[in-house]
Amino acid sequence: MGPLHYVIAILGCGEAETACEQVAVGPSRYESLDACTAASESAMASYGDAFYPVVVAQCRRAGTPAVKLLSRDVDLPEPVMAQPLRRASSPLSRPAFTRL
Repeated sequence: MGPLHYVIAILGCGEAETACEQVAVGPSRYESLDACTAASESAMASYGDAFYPVVVAQCRRAGTPAVKLLSRDVDLPEPVMAQPLRRASSPLSRPAFTRL
């Protein structure tokens, strides 16, 4: 048996309780699971236009099938806010008329 290699499988997940589907397997092979995991984010960027609400990368041994994954099992990242929220002033906080 030869050395172990890992590949990145790109999976597309829907919003229902259906299993994610394999979209592609990256062409690169990695010597370790850590190296594969480190490369998975940049590999996923090239599949951003896949026709799925959620696209994930899964590192696995080369030649093995993808592990069944449901969309509810995918940990989504927290949304990143580029700017802090600002509140607009309310017209109710100012007097509606001025007494003379």
